[in-house]
Amino acid sequence: MIGEKETQQLAREYGDLFEIDANLDRLVGRIELLSYINPLNIEKEKNRFFASKYTIEPEFKYPKLKFDPYKLHRLFFSQRLERISDDRIRKLYQEVIYYYSNMVQCIETIGKGKNFYYNSLRVYGTPTEKDVQNARFILHFGDEPMVSDMEKVFSAEQARSYFEDFVKQYDFPLNIKFSTNIAAEAMVSNSSQSLLIKKNTKFSKNQLLTLANHEIGVHLVTTYNGLKQPLKIFSNGLPKNVETQEGLAVFSEYMGGALTLKRLKELAYRVLAADSLIKGYSFADTFNLIHGQYKLNRDDAFSITLRAHRGGGFTKDRLYLSGLRKIYKRYQKEEGMDVLLTGKVSLDYEETIQYLKSLGLSQPIAHKSYSFDQKLNTNKTLDFILNNLK
Repeated sequence: MIGEKETQQLAREYGDLFEIDANLDRLVGRIELLSYINPLNIEKEKNRFFASKYTIEPEFKYPKLKFDPYKLHRLFFSQRLERISDDRIRKLYQEVIYYYSNMVQCIETIGKGKNFYYNSLRVYGTPTEKDVQNARFILHFGDEPMVSDMEKVFSAEQARSYFEDFVKQYDFPLNIKFSTNIAAEAMVSNSSQSLLIKKNTKFSKNQLLTLANHEIGVHLVTTYNGLKQPLKIFSNGLPKNVETQEGLAVFSEYMGGALTLKRLKELAYRVLAADSLIKGYSFADTFNLIHGQYKLNRDDAFSITLRAHRGGGFTKDRLYLSGLRKIYKRYQKEEGMDVLLTGKVSLDYEETIQYLKSLGLSQPIAHKSYSFDQKLNTNKTLDFILNNLK
């Protein structure tokens, strides 16, 4: 871990770079997509949708913007990147600015149908045919018998206690907040370094272990590692970081002994839901695919459909399965994971991170994901599936 003296030395040596990096940090603090994409009236619209026998289209409401999108775009592109003399670093920051600008366009079009969907495609892409084949392959496997660990008996308050106990193995604080406006049962807010827990929901023992390994063991680990790097882009996020970060997080579930076939199927359904968007499916059509055709229970089917259709068509969820496949292949080759835990980084930028490291602009990680050393998975079916993903 780098000290303040060394950081000041780097800041003197790379003055223009650090100035631009700090400028971007101030701008990016306002654009956490996940704080805008979750509807404010999920329960109301869920009840209305169920009462209509799954026919009406939900009418979701979203949080108001707290920034001026046009002004923010202008400030991003006013950065004088020509002052960065190193070609490789200048190109990295150019790509970072395009990525953040695309994120602004996503946020300003939330709830505006196809406008949002096309912006989402630019940032997250759409499932490939291979992704869809992998999803269908997973869904061919029969459900495993229900065990007591899968019963939802723990309250949100009990979940808080569980996570507070889990985080004791890590050398960073855990700030927990309750929320009623998130699509997931729990999620990390990178900008506030908080773990948000969905209020008035019940958790199973397995779900708590899953969320702890996923949210704390990777997302908070990379949040706090990123904050300790000399450059702020590590904590704000490099382009295409979602696939790598979610892949690491689900891999952490696997290594921590939490991953189940049910959870893997959930990721497969998400791919099919994201794929249904490009085929022009309505909310009801996607729900019918997951609930009517694949027979997933209606609450889980609604949740998966909501995640894909929120905002006007959100394709982020397709990346969990492909991310897991890439990280698992890396694990099989016995390649280290530390560089991918440096912050909110992507496999695509591994060589660039190594280059920054050679200049002292990237430092070794302060926090590890402990599950990566545990190898607690005992489910042979999961091993078979992961070994056979294309």
